[in-house]
Amino acid sequence: MTCTTVRSKPFSKPSAVAAALSLLMVGVGTGPAAADPPAVATPAAPISTPLTNLAHLDFLLDTVPLNPVEGHTTYGLDTQPTAQAPWTYADRNADGSYRRVGGGSIDPATGYWTQGAYNADDIARTAVVYLRHWQQTGDTASREHAFQTLRSLTYLQTTTGPNAGNVVLWQQTDGTLTPSATPVELPDPSDSAESYWLARTVWALGEGYAAFESADPDFAGFLQGRLHLALESLNKQSLGRYGSYDVADGTKVPAWLIAGGADASAEAVLGLSAYSQAEPSDGMATAALTRLSEGIAEMSSGSVDRWPFGAIMPWNKSQTLWHAWGGMAPAAVATASTVLHREDLLAAAVKDTAQFTPQLLAAGGPDNAWSPTPGEAQIAYGVDSRVQSLVATAKAGDAPGLLDVAAVTAGWFFGANRSNSPAYNPATGTAVDGIERDGRVNPNSGAESTIHALLTMLALDANPTLKTKALGINKTVSTNGISVVEAESGSIAGSGSVVKPASAWTGEANYSGGAYVALEPGASLSIQVPGADQERNVYPIINQGMAPSGTTIWAAGKVQLGATANGGVGAQGITEAAGKLSPLALHQSLPARADEVVGKTNGAALIDALLIQPLISSVSVTGSAGDSTLYVSAANETLVQKVDVPLGFVIQQQAYDSSGKSLAPNRNALGLDKSGRVTIAPGGFTVVQLVRK
Repeated sequence: MTCTTVRSKPFSKPSAVAAALSLLMVGVGTGPAAADPPAVATPAAPISTPLTNLAHLDFLLDTVPLNPVEGHTTYGLDTQPTAQAPWTYADRNADGSYRRVGGGSIDPATGYWTQGAYNADDIARTAVVYLRHWQQTGDTASREHAFQTLRSLTYLQTTTGPNAGNVVLWQQTDGTLTPSATPVELPDPSDSAESYWLARTVWALGEGYAAFESADPDFAGFLQGRLHLALESLNKQSLGRYGSYDVADGTKVPAWLIAGGADASAEAVLGLSAYSQAEPSDGMATAALTRLSEGIAEMSSGSVDRWPFGAIMPWNKSQTLWHAWGGMAPAAVATASTVLHREDLLAAAVKDTAQFTPQLLAAGGPDNAWSPTPGEAQIAYGVDSRVQSLVATAKAGDAPGLLDVAAVTAGWFFGANRSNSPAYNPATGTAVDGIERDGRVNPNSGAESTIHALLTMLALDANPTLKTKALGINKTVSTNGISVVEAESGSIAGSGSVVKPASAWTGEANYSGGAYVALEPGASLSIQVPGADQERNVYPIINQGMAPSGTTIWAAGKVQLGATANGGVGAQGITEAAGKLSPLALHQSLPARADEVVGKTNGAALIDALLIQPLISSVSVTGSAGDSTLYVSAANETLVQKVDVPLGFVIQQQAYDSSGKSLAPNRNALGLDKSGRVTIAPGGFTVVQLVRK
């Protein structure tokens, strides 16, 4: 069975989200228990050898003939009739080499790929890699590759007619454009409306202008003109609705996000931030940057003890689907907050990185989606999005604790993942295309995985201390975080049944396990849950209808946990399905050692599962830097965790508050403690390392 991340991009919502998320697996992965003696933390000097290796990305690049056609041209086309673009995929051969592959299949009649060989999404992000490498190292080859990929990208941008400013997604090896691909992707044709590839074009154009402004002013001027063309198109579309709101399951959502997403908008904001730093007087760009950043920040949702725990939600048509395709939203608003001098924008980035991301890691690592339960494979795109966001928010918010979280996250590339093997090879520059929940690896190394692995490596190379920490982590020892117990595993008393819908996908979320329990008024559901030595937050996942339908009262023995509404979410609005499948918070935590939760309803109720969250979650990792554990709080008060300290060792702990800022270390100036008492701040996290006495 191949990894679900194969051919996972480009995608447009909702069709590709449904396709990808319909393959979700149930449960939360937990690494094997540690069997070896504790690894000792030893001081490490920053590692000077670069991690960024562009060899595989160079291999993916091809020369593309650019034929003059109506509405499509580029810089210097009369003297340079070719440019460069990366192949979309690279499949691994039995001998360890790779073969370049396009999207879809080859049409025997035309010899064309049914999608294309190259695509605007990957061309744009490839340009960003080369731009950043050139700026970081001065490498002249990277400058040339950046120049040529930007020429290729701008050729795909439509320059005339009603679609001017939009971008064609696919291109064949002979330069022929494929406006309408097979299978159909939205928008269709791909330049008929705004899109993810338009947003990523803005990203590359903005960073391209900033890099070439002094080095090649004429080319920078060309990029500036194309950026304005893109913004003019956006101003006629989503940005033209700035300040207006749609309704999604009774909740107001911003109507001016690109393609309805904080995800797409975030990548545009990265480019606009770079551009606006270079050209602060450009009113059109500043307005777009401001408006998109405000819209992204408004998609922040939840809190320490409310799902999704501070995450910035990616799609305005779903309140309960979080995913990391295009998961740069925290990085975007953190960066924009500095460029625009808007500290209010930073709050959304802080909640996402300091509260949600540690919970994500403790629940089994950087899964690429919660819908609303964890269940997706892990890919370089999602991991890189977390790393970029943690680094950007740490800088903007002066929050050093986020760099410790970034080190654990980046350790995924070096073996701290479900496969216990490296996902990136610095000797070749290849990155695996994904790791499944059971540890199976997709060994291919397509453009997207390569690009985002390299973006992380560039970030690490630019931050030597973070790089040293991340390289010191190569195995996840264990995770203890959010888990799922299916409602259909419980016992029904009264009138009720287990329902298995034709599809787990509702149009905006997934039924966990592909089933749910339907209860009639007066019925109850008893669900066995694993016992634990600590209290836990319980979130019943209810598919709430639009109209009120009574409540379900939840209890554990004699302890009343709280009530959840069976309906009453309000108007469906722009969502794809009536009702909202949502984890709902209870006012009382589940007592330690309690092993049964009972819900009794006085109305019709659709119950999918229970989401169980320890008040103290953890992820333990190891490697050359020694054993360390990240303890994460889901409580609104200070908690203390007692841990075993091996003979001859003490623990070194550093606590951070719910924004990632440092708190005073325990016991002494070094944070050394032999008592084994770990203190975790309300909603914060603490990093603990074993140190030999």
